[in-house]
Amino acid sequence: MRIVVSGTHASGKSTLIADFALRNPQYAVLPDPFELLDETRDAPDAGSFAAQLRLSADRLDAADAPEHLIAERGPIDFLAYLLALESVTGEAISREVLLRSTQLTREAMGHVDLLVVLPLTPGDAIDAGADEFPELRDAMDEVLLDLIADADVVGRRTRVVEITGGRDRRLAALEAFATAADG
Repeated sequence: MRIVVSGTHASGKSTLIADFALRNPQYAVLPDPFELLDETRDAPDAGSFAAQLRLSADRLDAADAPEHLIAERGPIDFLAYLLALESVTGEAISREVLLRSTQLTREAMGHVDLLVVLPLTPGDAIDAGADEFPELRDAMDEVLLDLIADADVVGRRTRVVEITGGRDRRLAALEAFATAADG
């Protein structure tokens, strides 16, 4: 069972994955690709998002990946960030980069059994400060929700679910979906 937990920054992914991992130790946890890059940048940019997309795609496609894994973010997150960045900043992303990123995302999603999306909702608000690029955060959330509805990007094999609510509700929902998908 390969699970990817997706959502914009400060949406509760790390907390949900940590809670799930405590109760489901058979799952290997793959951290946010941002934590694995040796880069320090002051602001988000296309190069960083493209690198994270490649990293997240590669680790899902790896033949030696654990049988049971839960990943914080997948390539679909970074495709959403690239598209959102372009709309928020006006920074033109080359057509070639977008086409290649879409293709990598499509291929990697073929290795995902369950895509769990944590959309931003008023009732589940997690405070993100001004240093968290709120406009990009909101735009990415909107783009991600559009992408998960696109079967050409997600594929037909991957089950996509949106989870909302408080911490306990999210964990219970993830465990229920994981059990159903694994069975």
